[in-house]
Amino acid sequence: MDPLQTQEDSSKKSNKPKYSKFTQQELPACKPLLTPAIVISAFLLVGILFVPIGLASLSASQEIVELIDRYDTNCVPMADKVGFIQNSKTDKSCTRTLTVPKHMRSPIKIYYQIGDFYQNHRRYVKSRSDKQLRYKDAAHLTKDCEPEGYRADGAPIVPCGLIAWSLFNDTYTISVNKKSIEVNKKDIAWQSDKNKKFGSDVYPSNFQNGNLIGGAKLNESIPLSEQEDLIVWMRTAALPTFRKLYGRIETDIMANDQLTVVIQNNYNTYSFGGSKALVLSTTSWIGGKNNFIGIAYLIVGGLCLFLALVFVALYMIKPRTLGDPSFLSWNRGPIAHWTMLQSFSVSCIAHLKE
Repeated sequence: MDPLQTQEDSSKKSNKPKYSKFTQQELPACKPLLTPAIVISAFLLVGILFVPIGLASLSASQEIVELIDRYDTNCVPMADKVGFIQNSKTDKSCTRTLTVPKHMRSPIKIYYQIGDFYQNHRRYVKSRSDKQLRYKDAAHLTKDCEPEGYRADGAPIVPCGLIAWSLFNDTYTISVNKKSIEVNKKDIAWQSDKNKKFGSDVYPSNFQNGNLIGGAKLNESIPLSEQEDLIVWMRTAALPTFRKLYGRIETDIMANDQLTVVIQNNYNTYSFGGSKALVLSTTSWIGGKNNFIGIAYLIVGGLCLFLALVFVALYMIKPRTLGDPSFLSWNRGPIAHWTMLQSFSVSCIAHLKE
């Protein structure tokens, strides 16, 4: 035998893939038979599950008490709003009085709501340095932070970037029936952000020291992992109107109580036509007030129940006739095969003539 031919045959054999049920498509598979009974049962099951969940979600959302007070327009006493907010010498305190419509159970979440602020803008989202926020030795990594990467003398800014530079700086002091209450600002940020995204040995430096101040300043003696207002702000919002957690009130507020809120109106939303609002809200097992989840469950569940009823009606009026599977068997011999093919051909020709 030719040795070259033997070598070629052996190489061909070595290139042959090994046998497996995956390569030969012999894995077990589930092929459900969609009979009318199975389809109707599936629609009924989804509808029976989804409708109660939707009703429970809507009920929980309706029980949430929410106060929303837009203060950006009323807290500026002059026509030149941009000039007022940019003047560092003017008194920007503003007092708002709110009446609680229902009993608000603690904890009561305090949010600030900003409208028409596009935190999801590509250049804005990119303007940060995650390594600088996490590691002490990465203060010089400010490549993506321009124009807020370095100070005029070349010293790096920590934290750098437009997101940190535009940190929200309005403050709220709240009293109930003229009695001051404490706003708890601890644990308002995600624990994963505090532990994994912001370093416990990274401290602010050269922050908001330029000519143009964007927002709040940071305490340079506190590490970034404990600057929770910054951590909350750095988790950018996906929509132009968003809420971020400011703090919590850990005492109940009764119905018809008078809330007095002293606001330091510092944040400049006027230059880009944005809005600001203070939100006080209770929570439930679904979180804050949100009717969408309950409505979505009700729509899907109701639609499934409607389709189940339609299929039941159609099945009762005109049930589907199932054929005899034994007629399709190929173990009946050549005469049976020939007879079956003849009858099939005759029926096809008859349909074509019609």
